[in-house]
Amino acid sequence: MTVLIDKAKCIGCGACTVECPVEALDLVDGLAVVDAKKCNDLGKCLTVCPTDALSLPNQPAKPKGKLDPEAGAKLNLKDPLPESVKDYATGNEKKTIRAQVAPVAGGDVWSGVWVIIEYTNGKIAPVSWELLGEGRKLADAIGCGLSGVITGHMVDSVIPEAFAYGAEKVYVIDHPVLKDYRTEPYAEAMVSLITKYQPEIILMGATSVGRDVFPAVATKMQTGLTADCTVLGIDPETKLLLQTRPAFGGNIMATIMCRTSRPQMSTVRPRVMEMPERVDGREGELIREEFNSNESDFHTKVLEFIISDAKNAFLDKAEVIVSVGLGLGAKRNLVLAEELAEVLGATLAGSRGAVEAGWLTHDQQVGQSGVTVRPKVYIAIGISGAIQHLVGMETSDFIIAINNDPEASILKVANYGIVGDLFQIVPALTAEFKKRLQHGVAN
Repeated sequence: MTVLIDKAKCIGCGACTVECPVEALDLVDGLAVVDAKKCNDLGKCLTVCPTDALSLPNQPAKPKGKLDPEAGAKLNLKDPLPESVKDYATGNEKKTIRAQVAPVAGGDVWSGVWVIIEYTNGKIAPVSWELLGEGRKLADAIGCGLSGVITGHMVDSVIPEAFAYGAEKVYVIDHPVLKDYRTEPYAEAMVSLITKYQPEIILMGATSVGRDVFPAVATKMQTGLTADCTVLGIDPETKLLLQTRPAFGGNIMATIMCRTSRPQMSTVRPRVMEMPERVDGREGELIREEFNSNESDFHTKVLEFIISDAKNAFLDKAEVIVSVGLGLGAKRNLVLAEELAEVLGATLAGSRGAVEAGWLTHDQQVGQSGVTVRPKVYIAIGISGAIQHLVGMETSDFIIAINNDPEASILKVANYGIVGDLFQIVPALTAEFKKRLQHGVAN
């Protein structure tokens, strides 16, 4: 016999997975699942389940409210679950299983959609505004408010922009300690706001800052975080946040839900969401909060900022990209693309194949398992156009593709497709661009 699991009753507390001596139980998407090959119907898991979600075939149901017949612990299932569901002994070790039940979407506790507005070195990450547009859709689906969060120093110029892009409320922590970005103070500032106001969903861009600070915030809040999302939505039945991201090297798209903890947190790739309409003069509620830490509370200091040129800019911020694929033939031929990028003031990038061949680094990879880009101009050299690559660049404003295969998939999404030998075409383009730009001709 195999243990049966009532999914409607399971709260994902994990008590059964700890108790099972043969490790036949596990949690998947916040619910218990059983491996029929391992289960030997010992029934120990039944004695610790606080909601009677587990049973054995042809066995009488456990009396309601009974946690452990020997210990005599009682639980009235009509009442809210206590924080400590049960203390029980396994040999000489005493463990406590804590059950957490997710709050109702849009309720009084853990309510609202927040977008962290990234403001560093006097610049706003555009993905912040993209997420306010996406956050508006999520908030409408749940029936709650949309707020922006700004942490930093001298940030007053950012506040009207947040309202203009759709925030109904803006939470601000403005303090000299937050002048330069560092993980510790920024995480502490965000956690203080989250703990006090309890938002249901928090979004931030999957930038270098977002990828650094958001895991720290999620750890402090003891909640889940789905990184590098490309699609967000709301489940119509549960009202949970649906967080979709590439998995297994970009070969599949996984949709993840955070069922039993709050807040639900996601970082989202820049330029995958549409920029919302900006409305000048739009107003909302401004909430300023104090930050009670000082410089001596933190271990790191910023000594210097080194400004990068366009060639070394982060791909998600690049306006012109020259990207190469395996059609380039060898790493030594990369000089052709580098010369073109130099003339155009462009950022150099590549396909997954070019990165795996060792021609470029992973942070230069465009595609589903790399960086999603939306530059003004994207020049693809020797890239066939696998679906994983197209997903990462097809929303570029203007695409120029150079390939010797007239059936190459990338030519189907290109504004201009040039079929021919790239070793002749690219040097000719470089020379022509150089001549025109030297004479001030931009088109």
